Amino acid sequence: MTENIADFFVTVFRDKIPGELIIFIISLFPILELRGGLIAASLLKIDFVTAFIICYFGNILPIPFILLFIRKIFQLLRDKKGFSKIIEKLEIRSIRKSKRMKKANAWGLLAFVAIPLPGTGGWTGALIAALLDMRIRRSFPIIALGVLIAGVIMSIPTYIIPSFFR
Repeated sequence: MTENIADFFVTVFRDKIPGELIIFIISLFPILELRGGLIAASLLKIDFVTAFIICYFGNILPIPFILLFIRKIFQLLRDKKGFSKIIEKLEIRSIRKSKRMKKANAWGLLAFVAIPLPGTGGWTGALIAALLDMRIRRSFPIIALGVLIAGVIMSIPTYIIPSFFR
């Protein structure tokens, strides 16, 4: 799914905006995050180091804002028509995932963010940390490290393995 969405963005924006901006924007989005950015960077043939740095910072840029403001945003939107069900779904999903993480705490959050699977990543990790009332000074470095590890893992199928077949 991530590959298809990243490919869509590349196809739509390839000739309209610079590739570096495309991968930065993709990396900002939930679900796509750094994984989608690296896939798009590979499709755009952007140098690995440049792509990794852009995607990493694109992925972690929203994290402090999520940690600081998501609960307040949820409170404001909860009473708005159409948003209450979305917020409820997000909270239930995050709380379900956070139950396992509560026991492992920092290590659980790190593993959750670092393992690049659908539904994991910096955005969901930040949402879980916020719902668990983890302090930003503690949770942000853990999430940033998890995104870095996920980036290293995703570099293998997007840049390293394909380079063997060129």
